[in-house]
Amino acid sequence: MSLIKSCQTQKFEELLVRKGNAEMRIKLGVRSTKVLQILVGVLMRCWVFAGLTILACILVYWTYGKLFAFLLLCLAIIGIFYHIEDNLLFHPDMPAHSRIFVPVPSMFGMPYESVNVRSSDGTLIHLFFIRQPGPLAIRVPTVLFLHGNAGNMGHRLQNVLGLYQNLQCNVLMLEYRGYGLSQGNPTEAGLCMDAKIALDYLASRSDINHKEIIVFGRSLGGAVAIDLASQLEYAQKIWCLILENTFTSIPEMAKVLIGWRLLHYLPLFVYKNKFLSLNKIGHVTVPTLFVSGLADNLVPPRMMSELHQKCGSNNKQLLQFEVGTHNETWTSPGYYHSLATFLRDARVRRGIDPPSSPPPPSFNESV
Repeated sequence: MSLIKSCQTQKFEELLVRKGNAEMRIKLGVRSTKVLQILVGVLMRCWVFAGLTILACILVYWTYGKLFAFLLLCLAIIGIFYHIEDNLLFHPDMPAHSRIFVPVPSMFGMPYESVNVRSSDGTLIHLFFIRQPGPLAIRVPTVLFLHGNAGNMGHRLQNVLGLYQNLQCNVLMLEYRGYGLSQGNPTEAGLCMDAKIALDYLASRSDINHKEIIVFGRSLGGAVAIDLASQLEYAQKIWCLILENTFTSIPEMAKVLIGWRLLHYLPLFVYKNKFLSLNKIGHVTVPTLFVSGLADNLVPPRMMSELHQKCGSNNKQLLQFEVGTHNETWTSPGYYHSLATFLRDARVRRGIDPPSSPPPPSFNESV
């Protein structure tokens, strides 16, 4: 009897092991399927272009020989990369569910308005307007916050809380098209268009100080901010510009990240999104603060130095933090104090009276 029970137990354990292995294979299969779906999604977006080009390569090969076919194949590869470049630059779905769940300012104790505006091409854009309480709102600066290339604006709320409390300012957070709850798909022209409508929205509000509008841009947001401030029509609405860990251009970043020698010889038209900030920064004349994290392992800090050097403003400053990383420079000691000091000096240089309220906590040098 004990032998029978032992055999039954052994068979039961074997069944459990087989079931566990089957479940593991299912899980691995699901993961593989997700990866395959992503690859298929990218290929489906450009299958017509790629298919026609391959057909053309075959015809040219039959007609003219290998050289022309090779050249056409090179052009095909460039064309495919051109069409999928948006997927390489913009990451609105990282982390997962970023297009569905957007943390709100009230989670950090900040009162806010959820606003929807239409960009100039009709795309619906989502904004958070975070306002200082009572009459203080009209006496303090307002920051237009432009975030980086991944996630949504809600992922930056802890940083925005620091600005709200330490600089004592209102904050308008812009959600680019194709990000968060905004409609559309992200493109260079589209993001720049969205920044303009956000600035126009601030100009339309009667409960803020229009003389002290600050545009803040980090990483990709810095490139959008430079484009905005380089145009006279919009520069007239901007008091100060703050740029953090941004790049000189997308072609230069491609050389840094990919490292292929071939990229040094590619013409600009190969790049769908260019963000030529180094060419535009010379047209920026508003007071500009360059915040550079020297521990940034994504955007080389030298790019911030190049932008600072070429900036056309008479009032510009390069602020460097030894331990500042690409996304977390704002956690460095003295960060908010340095921003507040720059704004105070800019106010003095323009002869603007300071807000009639106690000094913000940022004048504590450790903050």
